[in-house]
Amino acid sequence: MRIVIASDIYYPMTNGVAVFAHNLALGLARRGHEVLVFSPSFNGKRYDDNSELKNLTTAYLTSLRFPFYPDQINEVPDKKNLLGVEIPRLAYKHGIWASINPYLEIRQKLEEFQPDVIHLQTAETIALAIVTYARRHNIPLVSTSHAYPDNITGQFKFLKPVKRPVDTVLRAYMNSFLKHSEYATMPTEMAIEDLIPKNRKRFQVTVEPLSNGVDLSQFYPKKVNPKIFAKYDLDPKRPRIVNVGRVDPEKSIDVLIKAFAEVVKKLPEAELLIIGDGIARAKLEEQVVRQELSKNIKFLGRIMPPDLNELYRTGNLFATASETETQGIVLIEAAATGLPLVAVDAGAVKEVCQTGKNGILCQPKDTNGIATAMIKILRDGELQKKYSEGSINIAKKHDINYTLSRFEEIYGIAIQKNSQK
Repeated sequence: MRIVIASDIYYPMTNGVAVFAHNLALGLARRGHEVLVFSPSFNGKRYDDNSELKNLTTAYLTSLRFPFYPDQINEVPDKKNLLGVEIPRLAYKHGIWASINPYLEIRQKLEEFQPDVIHLQTAETIALAIVTYARRHNIPLVSTSHAYPDNITGQFKFLKPVKRPVDTVLRAYMNSFLKHSEYATMPTEMAIEDLIPKNRKRFQVTVEPLSNGVDLSQFYPKKVNPKIFAKYDLDPKRPRIVNVGRVDPEKSIDVLIKAFAEVVKKLPEAELLIIGDGIARAKLEEQVVRQELSKNIKFLGRIMPPDLNELYRTGNLFATASETETQGIVLIEAAATGLPLVAVDAGAVKEVCQTGKNGILCQPKDTNGIATAMIKILRDGELQKKYSEGSINIAKKHDINYTLSRFEEIYGIAIQKNSQK
């Protein structure tokens, strides 16, 4: 098949949508399909790249940089001080890139490529242009919705007074966008229940829960390479908790740090690794200093595989307090690596973190409960072993190869439905 993947957020950005879209493109190309990806460029200029695989082309579209949110590629710099006074950050040097008027560039590439099917990953400017073109040229569409409204509104404090009505509008928009497609997916059943009306029979498009999946050939348990401890100044003997992901407000890392402060009271040698970067990092680092946890918490910044894979393996457990996961790729990666999980019962997390099987699910913002769960697992080697085995078994259900095979079937269904119009 000739498959187009369109995403306003793409690798090497570090979030679930970007990682999944990249994994999908690579996986389909390795299976012999011709794949074309549309993404905003990260330098503003229009160009093509097929350096990863000959049958995979990424069309980077002309874009503008918006300085109000970091690009999730470059490290977020510290805030500046003037005469000892911290200056509020109004803009980021490395702001996020967005395509403003991509239709003409997309039209040219699609006319050359002649796709059999188009798969949308986001509902922003590139997707809007794609939908317009697809309607005019009768090309079947598949859509995957990855986000909750809170993923957007939770990042901006100025929206707090109007967050509820804005969330309602965004939910309606995300809902309606799926209706442009012949077939739609979301990562979990719970994510669908949150977005789609309760009477799903009246919804115009089939929406299937389908895991984003992870590459189990990359994330799996094995002995840690000793060099990784030296590279990141880690003591192999310390009990270690790992957290991976964007360091942004909606990820509730402040709650995890408060809980970890209680862990340190019981286990003074415990260590928390925070792997990732984002707009909340500076504030969280200040929190760590205030709580006198600098010797126990390391901010390692943005780290990519293969080091990331090894850093998972250095941990005794993975913990998160995030309440906004439509699935949580990092949770699956941690489980696949054999880590017990501690998480909160919000979003679709409980489909990966299952109390008594591979970890402990706590109540959102319950710092005492999260702390108690982490302490219980860190103190009990047999429990760690049990939950590790449980995590590996649960992760098997999220093998990227199953996801790829199912999408191949879905593309066929979409093509057939479109031909019957």
